[in-house]
Amino acid sequence: MLRFGRLLVPGLCFAAACWTAQGAEAVGAKSGEPRVVAGKRAAQPAHLPKGVRSEKDLQYVLGGDEAQRLDLYLPETSGGQPLPLVVWIHGGGWRGGNKAGCPALGMIEKGYAVASVEYRFSQKALFPAQIQDCQAALRWLRANSKRYNLDPDHIGVWGSSAGGHLVALLGTAGGKKAFAPVGGNEAQSDRVQAVCDFFGPTDFNTVMQQAADDKNVTNIFKFNTPSDPYSGLIGVSLGSDQQKGEAVSPVHYVSKDNPPILILHGTRDALVPFAQSEEFAAALKAKGVDVLLQKLPGSGHGGPMFNKPASTALIQKFFDKHLKGSDIKVELVPEAELTIRPDAPAKK
Repeated sequence: MLRFGRLLVPGLCFAAACWTAQGAEAVGAKSGEPRVVAGKRAAQPAHLPKGVRSEKDLQYVLGGDEAQRLDLYLPETSGGQPLPLVVWIHGGGWRGGNKAGCPALGMIEKGYAVASVEYRFSQKALFPAQIQDCQAALRWLRANSKRYNLDPDHIGVWGSSAGGHLVALLGTAGGKKAFAPVGGNEAQSDRVQAVCDFFGPTDFNTVMQQAADDKNVTNIFKFNTPSDPYSGLIGVSLGSDQQKGEAVSPVHYVSKDNPPILILHGTRDALVPFAQSEEFAAALKAKGVDVLLQKLPGSGHGGPMFNKPASTALIQKFFDKHLKGSDIKVELVPEAELTIRPDAPAKK
């Protein structure tokens, strides 16, 4: 059975407890080569699976911000065909979290390479800095694909919460030059071939009303206050600037050429209304995009049902079909298998 690592860690949420950043000064490296943080490149996390090696703190924007780094996880034995790549984007309300906790590590034993990307937080740089960084990381990975034996034509992205928002935006806005590129490698594409979105916000112009209309759970945010990560990301109050609300919203970029998208979202999410994913899925379907919305009745903003074998099998099949070309049918898990009893408290 495939295990995707720790899906229940605090770094996957918006909550204030995970609004912390990590960083360090980069050193050395010739022009065009990866930069690393002193003393960290050889460090291996305790949970690194057997047979996996890592390249830590690779600087995807040379001379850039300390946050513009990624970790790359590869099989210890290289060679053979280039590997499809799954890129993990962490959550944290665009204000915190880090690339260290990477639930996608289990994909390596199934024939993938994995990257985990860090990006600038909204305290330092307002949107679109975050999506510009993620796109820069994709271009860097493609530019260095031969060095690391990666398949540049088969890249999927996966993220949760704020990371779910960013991967959804990578999917819908990719290739459209909607955001000015940073970090160079502009000859490389920023498109992706598959997206797995865990409870990411997708429409900043509707989120307040959807939160107010949700009868299942009371949203914990006080919108348009200093503690609100949504308005903090774009630098203006939600509802005060339609264009800025559209620019940050994945639903605004939906088109028929978007890649396949898998969405998982709990119905009792107290931070991102379930209606956000319903709206997003409906917009994708209207354009003929291959989209699946996996409803998790009773789950909140994460929780044990996201790590059930049925959930992980769904994600595995989704990426195998769209990144490896496996001749398999990807079907939603029956909701009864992923339901939390109604009297259980919502996970936040």
